[in-house]
Amino acid sequence: MDESSMPSPSVTAPGPPTPPVPLAALLAREELGLRRIAGPADADLLWVHTSEMADPYPYLLGGELLLSAGVLLTDPDRYVARLVEAGAAALGFGVRPVHESVPEALVEACDRHGLPLLEVPPETPFTTIARAVWRLMAEARHRELRRVTRAQQALATAAARPDPVPAVLHQLAAHLDGRAVLLTATGEELHTAGRHPSPEAAAALARLAGLVTRDRPGAPASATDTAGGTQLSAYALGGEVSSASSRDRSDLRTPTRADRPTQGQARDERRTHARDERVTAPQPQPQSQPQGERLALALATCRREPGDHTVAGIAVVLLSLLTAPHRGTDTAGRSAALVRLLLGASPAEVAPLLGPEGPWTVVHARRTDGTRADALTAGALGASLGSTLVDAGYGEGDAVRVLLQEPHAPAPQPGWTLGAATPTPLPALPTADLRAARALAHAEATRTPLATETPATGLAALVPPDRAAAHARALLAPLTPPLAGTLRCWLSLHGSWDRTAVALAVHRNTVRQRIGRCAELLGTDLNDMDVRTELWFALRQE
Repeated sequence: MDESSMPSPSVTAPGPPTPPVPLAALLAREELGLRRIAGPADADLLWVHTSEMADPYPYLLGGELLLSAGVLLTDPDRYVARLVEAGAAALGFGVRPVHESVPEALVEACDRHGLPLLEVPPETPFTTIARAVWRLMAEARHRELRRVTRAQQALATAAARPDPVPAVLHQLAAHLDGRAVLLTATGEELHTAGRHPSPEAAAALARLAGLVTRDRPGAPASATDTAGGTQLSAYALGGEVSSASSRDRSDLRTPTRADRPTQGQARDERRTHARDERVTAPQPQPQSQPQGERLALALATCRREPGDHTVAGIAVVLLSLLTAPHRGTDTAGRSAALVRLLLGASPAEVAPLLGPEGPWTVVHARRTDGTRADALTAGALGASLGSTLVDAGYGEGDAVRVLLQEPHAPAPQPGWTLGAATPTPLPALPTADLRAARALAHAEATRTPLATETPATGLAALVPPDRAAAHARALLAPLTPPLAGTLRCWLSLHGSWDRTAVALAVHRNTVRQRIGRCAELLGTDLNDMDVRTELWFALRQE
């Protein structure tokens, strides 16, 4: 394999799902007999790799303890320089049978380039070293999980207290050994906990909070930075406070000094000595009120520990729930509407309780990957569409149903297939529900993210609805509902057997049998375009 065809390590690979192992912890395993003979004492091991290539650079991800017996070692200085360039954490050199001792040139090269060099005795197999590293990683992972579990329990308990927001921040600051601050988009502190960072770190953290609370599409959900050795992080919250009440926030503010510190908590990524700023991929932000002010959780810690990002993520979820806008009026209206419906009121009587008057759009949706949507996933879809009126469905294969009011209109959603009826008045919602189901079946059969029912226009719109319905009932009288539904789906898909089978979730031979039965009962030739047109006109009156 020539060098040009080798994979390039220039792009940093994602780290392993385990915490790094300090080099000192591996050297402390006396049974291995390892001895550091060059390079610095501090290093974090992410992997173990064995290679006897003259240049293993293209096959390293970074953070490896590279084990080698030096079979092809000819130029120690270039060899070590390439390992450092690839991001290797340390080099373990096995003595005998190739080399009786570690070459002095290799020792000098490791000292010169700052790469830890370990001498591996002949009686220690490389596989034993690898097993020891993996065992140390498993132990570190277990400690991390226990730490995260304890933090989760403490945060959940704090969220149930009468003063949940300050309590959560206090527990977060304690578990991260730093400072936690709840900030508005303008940098105003609502709550703080933990020790104060330096002025430099506080200013940098305020900038991070402003970055994640920007009220514009594509704003990052989180960001990290370092300032004067302090690790900083900021996370956007789903809650908000009304800017109209910014002059009086006694219900939110905790008595504290008005310094502007912030505290950070960072992602579990490979440690780096260079100052960096990482911003996660843009994520959908919850919609805010026009006069709302976004909130951010800001963290500042002296160091980054495995599991810190997970602990911060738990706090972000809890604080987003605790700081979400109060929707008491909306909740009361929905509850009153439900009670009145159960007590015999008509939909027209309870509709004003659900929002302003106007036409409604019924949307049916299913996950594109075929998995069933739970209540939380369905609620997230409703939020994306701009509605809280969501039915997640509880039966296998049930579609999620969403009711939209103007001015909201359905739009394609990543990971979903949608079918929407045309906007309709409240009394016609049952019919719109049926049409939305048909639109969803059409979207799934044609593999389109959104299918919208088209209203009757042109010549079809010139026929009075009552006369059109009477004609449809007479024409379709011989057909049972399943046959009529199959015929309608088949005609909407231009007579495609396969797509109709997909839309109806039946075998294509079943579709052929049903269509043949329809032709027999109607006494018509379904290959005739005039016949198809008249039947389509009739079926659209349902």
